[in-house]
Amino acid sequence: MASLLLSESVPADGRVLVLGAGGGLELKVFAEAHPQWQLLGVDPSAEMLKLAESTLGALGSHVALLEGYIDDVADERFDGATCLLTMHFLSPEERLHTLKALRRRLKPGAPLVVAHHSFPQETPDKARWLARYAAFATSSGIPESNAKAAATAISAKLPLISPEQDVALMRQAGFVSVELFYAAFTFKGWIAYAS
Repeated sequence: MASLLLSESVPADGRVLVLGAGGGLELKVFAEAHPQWQLLGVDPSAEMLKLAESTLGALGSHVALLEGYIDDVADERFDGATCLLTMHFLSPEERLHTLKALRRRLKPGAPLVVAHHSFPQETPDKARWLARYAAFATSSGIPESNAKAAATAISAKLPLISPEQDVALMRQAGFVSVELFYAAFTFKGWIAYAS
């Protein structure tokens, strides 16, 4: 989905920033689908970037990897960016900082694709959505005790915010035309464009 959304705006020889590159799975998808794109994968974990190198194999010639955070990325302009399964680890203040830093590194009109945990945080809505998350995991073959433990950990350890707050932060950071493209229980995904 992210590849398709980016390709609507990113030119064939465009530059794409992947923040929170992890083990390189999305980098691999992008490199396979768009062999002319120049990709920069950024992650604070040296171990994950080593895994990304292995995942990419020969495709690594299209990809530069940078150990660090958004502030470690040179102040250059990219044609698009992604930040998948990362923002839910950041406090609202850190998210806003990260979104503003991403915006500064994007050309005007360039797309940003984000996806992460985002669901209502008020009682009893929060508990209901976490119960749904656990129930779905159980129905997918995860032992019930593990699914419930994961839901409890998500609630206790992640600085979660509501979808409305997520959209407000993107707009505050300078993104426009924020559109929801994905929703699955506690996960949401948006595409937005740098103003």
